[in-house]
Amino acid sequence: MTGTLDGKVAIVTGGAKGIGFSIATDLADRGAALVIADLHGADAAAAALREAGHRAVGIELDVASEADTATLPEVALRAFGAIDILVNNAGLYSSLTPRPFEEIDAAEWRRVMEVNTLGIFLCCRAVLPALKARGGGRIVNISSGVAFKGNPNMAHYVASKGAVVSLTRALASELGQYQILVNSVAPGFTLSDGVLENPVLAERVRDPSVRTRVLRRDMTPGDVVGAVAFLAGPDAGFITGQTIVVDGGAYFH
Repeated sequence: MTGTLDGKVAIVTGGAKGIGFSIATDLADRGAALVIADLHGADAAAAALREAGHRAVGIELDVASEADTATLPEVALRAFGAIDILVNNAGLYSSLTPRPFEEIDAAEWRRVMEVNTLGIFLCCRAVLPALKARGGGRIVNISSGVAFKGNPNMAHYVASKGAVVSLTRALASELGQYQILVNSVAPGFTLSDGVLENPVLAERVRDPSVRTRVLRRDMTPGDVVGAVAFLAGPDAGFITGQTIVVDGGAYFH
């Protein structure tokens, strides 16, 4: 594993904890320099990586802010001189309360869409010049298995993650001419830090998720990192526009 991403520079949004921090740590273990972007805790997460011997910087930002995302390439280029990989992991999920769609207010719907879809658009747009200058790169968008299963009581989240899959395909078609490969990873219900901090969500979703899997155990952030690293690494050089579902066999995609 070590060295497969030597010389590469990766940005991970929502990288301060949970799935994002696990992805950032794994990419760093494989040799990449990391830019961790998050609303809170980015500097502390980057410091933890540096203490482990990795190259990392943090930037605190809101991915739904055009002004904030414009600073992403500035930070990466100033620290490491290039950008090779963008992992769009930031998203709203664990703070949401499951409920029928008619009980979701418009403000919450808009915020979920802003973070989960507009955020990816803004981050991709911000780093595109640097990826072109590098002669290519990888974008890995974190979607969700709900995009294919249509889970109830989370209509805004499900809709946003379906949009991520479609956006992945559109960007792959558009950016292939620049040797920029765009793919997606769709995890199942994961016991991330945020989920564990929301007992209402965890209690409603955990047991049904485990029961519907071929591999009947809890999914943890560490189960996601291999697929992300594969799509970001040298073995996926002819793969683009695809979504890998990582959910223990709950959905065959």
